[in-house]
Amino acid sequence: MSEEVRIGGRCPFAGDSVGGAAGSEPTLQHWWPNRLKVELLHQNPAEANPQDADFDYAEAFEKLDLAEVKKDIKELLTSSVDWWPADYGNYGPQMIRMAWHSAGTYRIADGRGGAGEAMQRFAPINSWWDNGNIDKSRRLLWPIKKKYGDALSWGDLIVLTGNCSLEIMGFPTFGFAGGRIDAWEPDNLTYWGPEGWTGKKPEDAPPGPMEGHPDQMVNRGLRWTGEAGDENYDLEAPLAASNQALIYVDPEGSAKKGIPEDSAHDIRITFGRMAMNDEETVALIAGGHAFGKSHGMTPPDEIGPAPEAAPMEAQGLGWHNPRGKGNAEDTMTNGIEGSWTQNPSAWDNSYLENLFKFEWEQTRSPAGALQWTPVDKDAPRTPDAHREGVDHPLMMMTSDIALKVDPAYRKICEKFLADFDYFTDAFARAWYKLTHRDMGPKSRYLGREVPDEDLIWQDPIPPVDFELIDAGDVADLKARILDSGLTVSELAGVAWGAASTFRTSDKRGGADGARIRLAPQKDWPVNNPGEVDKVVATLTGLKADFDGAQSGHKKVSLADLIVLGGCAAIEKAARDSGVEIEVPFTPGRNDATAEQTDEQSFRWLEPVSDGFRNFHRTDIRYNVAPEQIFLDRAALLGLSAPEWTALTGGLRVLDINADGPFKQHGVFTDKPGVLTNDFFENLTSPDFEWQKIDEDGLEFTLTDRHSGEARFKATRCDLVFGSNSQLRQLAEFYAQSGGHEKLVHDFVAAWNKVMMHDRFDVARKQRATT
Repeated sequence: MSEEVRIGGRCPFAGDSVGGAAGSEPTLQHWWPNRLKVELLHQNPAEANPQDADFDYAEAFEKLDLAEVKKDIKELLTSSVDWWPADYGNYGPQMIRMAWHSAGTYRIADGRGGAGEAMQRFAPINSWWDNGNIDKSRRLLWPIKKKYGDALSWGDLIVLTGNCSLEIMGFPTFGFAGGRIDAWEPDNLTYWGPEGWTGKKPEDAPPGPMEGHPDQMVNRGLRWTGEAGDENYDLEAPLAASNQALIYVDPEGSAKKGIPEDSAHDIRITFGRMAMNDEETVALIAGGHAFGKSHGMTPPDEIGPAPEAAPMEAQGLGWHNPRGKGNAEDTMTNGIEGSWTQNPSAWDNSYLENLFKFEWEQTRSPAGALQWTPVDKDAPRTPDAHREGVDHPLMMMTSDIALKVDPAYRKICEKFLADFDYFTDAFARAWYKLTHRDMGPKSRYLGREVPDEDLIWQDPIPPVDFELIDAGDVADLKARILDSGLTVSELAGVAWGAASTFRTSDKRGGADGARIRLAPQKDWPVNNPGEVDKVVATLTGLKADFDGAQSGHKKVSLADLIVLGGCAAIEKAARDSGVEIEVPFTPGRNDATAEQTDEQSFRWLEPVSDGFRNFHRTDIRYNVAPEQIFLDRAALLGLSAPEWTALTGGLRVLDINADGPFKQHGVFTDKPGVLTNDFFENLTSPDFEWQKIDEDGLEFTLTDRHSGEARFKATRCDLVFGSNSQLRQLAEFYAQSGGHEKLVHDFVAAWNKVMMHDRFDVARKQRATT
């Protein structure tokens, strides 16, 4: 390359300057910040993955000698290196923090976050202030990752190392499951909050070296409503952390005010948003703080930039500390300094004993952060992590004192204090849930340390212990279903309602289990409860007739019948439009019971806005437009832009909209229940014009330009397929000559993809056969 091509010079390809200020370039996002980013549906493409297309991670992992892997990890944990010395000669505590923070991004509202894809390796998470120096933990693990290669993903290695760390310090873990498959690029879709990178509003000054530092994150009004203790005090959905760039809550208390009662409010809301109840919350905090220390020896304004902004020569390591050694006794992470216990590298109950035995007074760390120290000067002291013969006062954070002052948390703490074995079991189970919550059903778990016990948060479904229906049975049942009096829209609507609860994020939901017949799903307005009752009652009768007529062990589950009913309906709708097609169907689902269903947990799967069925609750204040929520739901279903478009156009003409103000909107056809391409033909026709009905621009009418007749009504989730430039090309594709038959085939393929999302048993069998 020519010597004239240099940083700050002219770009040799397009003539644009590459030396301008970051963010000043005329990008698409710069000019059109509110556009619908349809390209986000195509993240993590095959082209980004260097592995062979036929690489089977489950097969590779199962060949590992897990005991040997753990032996290697445990040896590394007690082998301190000079460039980043281990506190107390044991890397265990910092590796527990690494695993915790990897899994702790999980949130139950949309299932995003968690340890599943090891997103902790990428921006923005790798550069959040709360993840300070976790980059060093992962770099310490590189020799293990290098040794085992593709057979051990970063996601599995991070969680397994957390388990090994607990075990070498005397804690009996509950179990471990492999099966996390790494991503190969950052996640650009997940919404982490309204604040800018510094925790301020986006229009504020650009970030400096301390981007994401909690000192800059006090504008809680951006994601919170009300004040702590108020009736309306809550956190914006789907967010779970109390501030931008934090995993849970600010350890110094709400808005760094150091008020334990307010911190308790934050803890309950944020841990609840991460699927933890009060007991699990206390177990995790008390158990995690039994180990290690916090670091706050250097003022935050002296620390260098986070990994993503670090200089080239740092090679991905950030937060350079210029003071003293830059590590060891001079380390800086969250700004709080000290340890909670007298023996920070052993499992015991001294954290809770210290918290309740002593009175605590507020003080500040060398870095200036709020923390607490015992009032009693005769209280035990904690050893220095690196210097022999040096000790320090014990430390508590405001978020620790919160457990003592909150009545419900205090009661749980007292229970743990009175029964250490019970506390040990509670922490083991809570840690297992924390690190495995985003993996989905137990059928996806790999390895020899998977516990036998089925846990309610795993959404268990009884194993299939009966002979499955065959092709002849399928044909017979389809005929019976279509002769039952149920309409195409009723059958397709209930099947879609059952299957479309699935989330690719945490692998929850789906048609398997037939939970659409159980609370809370049967009562969701989006599911048209009256139709659900009618369809389930009819199919239950067909199931009883079929099962009763069989000899031996052959049965059909209601879950299979619900999906099969949708398949039969679509075949009829396609046939009525002049296209013969067979919709794929794979039996093997079973029916869950109410006792196997965590009703409170499943409430988070209920959509408040669902563009697939033109459902949008008008009693809720939204911060984003309906089409943005629609895009998010398409992403959670793992759909591409063409799949999203084909499904929407097909579902509209099948007339499966939810009851409510938009029941008739988007059904751009005179033949509802027939699988035509009418939605796209009418949407793209120049003979019609659209007019806004309401001031907010949520409803529209389609008027014939020649006659002035109002033909159809629409929502934003309909018109976006004509207004967005990328989606319009797809809408025109299905509206053009030959588009009808293509739409039918694409709709069926996308439909089957959604119906099969939760059939992990089938995916595993296919891997085994190939």
